[in-house]
Amino acid sequence: MPADIISKYFPDLTDRQRQQFEALDALYHDWNAKINVISRKDIDQLYEHHVLHSLAIAKAIRFRPGTRILDFGTGGGFPGIPLAILFPDSEFKLIDGTGKKIRVAQEVSQAIGLTNCHPEHLRGEDERGQYHFVVSRAVMPLPDLVKIVRKNIIPQQRGANGDGVANALPNGILCLKGGDLQAETQPFRHIVETTDISTFFSEEWFRGKYVIYLPVSK
Repeated sequence: MPADIISKYFPDLTDRQRQQFEALDALYHDWNAKINVISRKDIDQLYEHHVLHSLAIAKAIRFRPGTRILDFGTGGGFPGIPLAILFPDSEFKLIDGTGKKIRVAQEVSQAIGLTNCHPEHLRGEDERGQYHFVVSRAVMPLPDLVKIVRKNIIPQQRGANGDGVANALPNGILCLKGGDLQAETQPFRHIVETTDISTFFSEEWFRGKYVIYLPVSK
């Protein structure tokens, strides 16, 4: 099965989670034929290049139940949909300024029965909700992203359930990026954390790709 690469790195999936991940193949192939949300040459690498890539964030942090996450510029649902499958007790809002892309995220989310995933056609500047974390995948340079989403990050560094037990990382931004990141991380050099995804996943494609974590306080 194409989804076996997910089980390789996340062996403790429930049957429901496995079924949800496996369903993504046909759904994205079908929607991509109507609305090009994934490049034609890349759609056959859906699980490695999009689903598993999204789940690199899950290797950087295990979201506690009740954690609220905003996926900024989700496109067709990445990284939000794979993360919502993996963390069914956390809440995900997925936003994108392109209506046809967010429609794909809405349809896929509904088709696999995700109740904790809420895609909406919305520009980041217009999002007013409060979240413990903002996630994104190569949407824009980090300084520009911080300017837009700082307003959306809950300032209190405490448990998502209000129990005083925090996530393993303070509230902030988790980005998936590749290439030379020195210029865009330079303004945050004293606090930013950059982790090579190839430390999590052995596939050659992940070399030179990173999870960027930036704690954000107002």
